Amino acid sequence: MRNGDAVVELTDVRKEYSDSVALDGVSLTVLPGEAVAVMGPSGSGKSTLLNMIAGLDRPTSGSVVVQGTDLGTLGETGLALFRRRGIGMIFQFFNLLDDLSALDNVALAAQLTGTRAAQARARALELFGELGIAGRRDVYPARLSGGERQRVAVARALMNRPALLLADEPTGALDSRSGEQVMDLLLDLNQIGQTLLLVTHDERLATRCATRVIEVVDGRIAREQSLERTP
Repeated sequence: MRNGDAVVELTDVRKEYSDSVALDGVSLTVLPGEAVAVMGPSGSGKSTLLNMIAGLDRPTSGSVVVQGTDLGTLGETGLALFRRRGIGMIFQFFNLLDDLSALDNVALAAQLTGTRAAQARARALELFGELGIAGRRDVYPARLSGGERQRVAVARALMNRPALLLADEPTGALDSRSGEQVMDLLLDLNQIGQTLLLVTHDERLATRCATRVIEVVDGRIAREQSLERTP
């Protein structure tokens, strides 16, 4: 039965490739305001699960519903619009465009949805102020530290005020200090209501930022645990 309030609702999702099964009957509900960490060994299906929710891949069977939209009913153009408007994505290696300044990298995310350039830049500047990188707005990615690049990537992910923020190993390419800063940032975002789904190998990130941890093994959910955050 579908939960009408859910941000994410996966029902019996299976994903087969020619020689393997990446997901084997996964059902998962993520409610508004949750921070869910998905953990498990390499090759367990974590990234495939994230790609399903992002509409980057399609299940062999089962359904993926995000914000009330069954992604199986959308064509490729519809999926692209859905991603731009409803989902923010943070990647391990930032995925910034080297030939654009930090500010232009972020503003572009809104312009691709039809937002006017001046309005997009104003929203980007607002986010840069909130994330503590206003002084780096005209700097190109190659001249930013790892932590700064990830903050720019977070700003880009938040540009269109997404209902869901997906993060794939968001601290994986950072030194410990920058990683701590990104953890603090994700925790702050969740505490003001942002729904998060994190794929991570980092137990510190999971226990610090998540309200629930899901362990995926061999394409199945093997264990689930709710977490109480310490003040």
